[in-house]
Amino acid sequence: MIKGFKEFVLRGNVIELAVAVAVGTALAALVGAVTASLIEPIVGWLLSLLSGGGTIGGTVTLTEGYELDFTTLIAAFITFFVTLAAIYFIFVAPMNKYRELAQGADATPAAPSDIELLTEIRDLLRAQGGSGPDHEAREARRDQP
Repeated sequence: MIKGFKEFVLRGNVIELAVAVAVGTALAALVGAVTASLIEPIVGWLLSLLSGGGTIGGTVTLTEGYELDFTTLIAAFITFFVTLAAIYFIFVAPMNKYRELAQGADATPAAPSDIELLTEIRDLLRAQGGSGPDHEAREARRDQP
């Protein structure tokens, strides 16, 4: 039972998945920190300029106690797309390129077909025995029905 569990864990898929989760969590934390410290203040400032107000923020008060925070919403979308772009350009694109290179190296050249081989043999035989009495006799037999 322990042996089966050990094979399952060391098979590769579980370890790769664990690494992917750890890297994804770290990347999400990094992008979240950049969003909170850089993107949210810039979005809030831009929204306050567009609304004509002098305060920093992108909130709209609906009624007492209910507020829509557009800064957080826009920052969440930006965080989502930055995370997707980072995962794609850091992990997916290089892995795709590696797989293409690995497939190119593993690909064996296509074997010639039987017809191509027979044609090549015929041409070589013609080049070697293109003259002489045997050749004329073969040509005469081939012409007969």
